[in-house]
Parts: sequence; structure tokens; C-alpha cells
Amino acid sequence: MLSEMQLKYGCNPNQKPSRIYIENGELPIEVLNGKPGYINLLDAFNGWQLVKELKASTGMCAATSFKHVSPAGAAVGEPLSDTLKKIYFVDDLGELSPLACAYARARGADRMSSYGDFIALSDTCDACTAKMIQREVSDGIIAPDYTLEALEILKSKRKGTYNIIKIDPNYTPAPIETKQVYGISFEQGRNELKIDNEMLENVVTNNKNIPDDKKRDLVIALITLKY
Repeated sequence: MLSEMQLKYGCNPNQKPSRIYIENGELPIEVLNGKPGYINLLDAFNGWQLVKELKASTGMCAATSFKHVSPAGAAVGEPLSDTLKKIYFVDDLGELSPLACAYARARGADRMSSYGDFIALSDTCDACTAKMIQREVSDGIIAPDYTLEALEILKSKRKGTYNIIKIDPNYTPAPIETKQVYGISFEQGRNELKIDNEMLENVVTNNKNIPDDKKRDLVIALITLKY
């Protein structure tokens, strides 16, 4: 791994030079295929944070479909009914893994906005999920690992130029984050607010009963909103 990575350009072709770097240690990613750009990497890092939090809060594998630094959809690996498989256009793929179900739900939340997305997965990408991704228009993917079969499937996309990034799942960023706007540096503590079912215990309405599946939906929505 490297401490910095040179990029072709920044948000726009005229914004040069461009790079990503880390001040201490090494970058927590390895580019397995393709040449991700500035916005690709913004999508990748934000998407990874989202799915990592979803898995930590729900205990289920998670996927998100990012487009232009915003989540177009996010979901966990709840099984799909036959009706949902048809709605998400995956009824011809046979039995789906939990991770594939998560991505089908995330992509299907808004297929128009997801067109040309950057995908983040909380778990090792399997062949089932890769086959689903193979036929979608997508710019790239980030995940903690890939099976050999999944990697070969994904490498076949976009004439072999599909962006495939592997991230160290144990990477922990510094507690203080900085950014620059108009040459002025801003600094603050990272938003490490823990979002889980404990946040939903103080029910202020007369009806105190929130079904478990609705609690999970609320947690997913709040974490997605964070990004």
C-alpha cells in the first residue's frame, strides 16, 4: 500500500494537479483494477463508511449505490420475495446471497439516480453479487475483499477498466478531520454519533410499539441521511 495516489484530475478536468494522500501511515485501499478518479474515491470512501455503519448497527450485510457523492440507495441483506425480485429485475438470477439481495434493494431504490453508480459493500463480494453488478451501468466498487470468481467477473466490465477497490476493514481514521474552503482550513471532530435501536427507545407518542422491522428501517434511514 502507498501513502499517496496521483489522480488524473480533480472534480473537473481543469483541476490539476490532483491526488489523495494520508499524512501518517499508508492509504487503507488497494486498487485491484481500473483507475478511479477524484469523485469516484469520494463516493467510495463515503459509501464504505455508510455500509460499515449499517452492518455495525443491524448485524446484517449491507450495500449502497452512490452517485455524485450522495447515496441513491442503501439496504441490508434481507431476503427478496418473488415479487421484489421481479421489481428489482433480478428474478432470472436464481438463488441470491444476502449481499446480492442488499445490492438489489439499494440499486432498486432509485434506478435512474443509480445509473453509473459507485458501489460499496460491507462484506466480501461474492460471485452472485458480481453477476448482478456485471449487467448494470456502474463506475466502480469498494469492498473489504472479493472472491476470485467475483473479481474475474467484475474485471470483465467496461472492457476491463472497471474500478475495483479493496479497503482495509480495520482502518480507523483520525478523530479530528480537516478540509479547506477558499484557502481557509476548517477542523472538527469526526461525526461518530452511534445510530442504533437505542436511539429509538424514547417514544414520545401514545403508541409506544415500534415493530422490529420498522426500527431497522429507521436506523437504515438515519445512517443513510448522515451521508
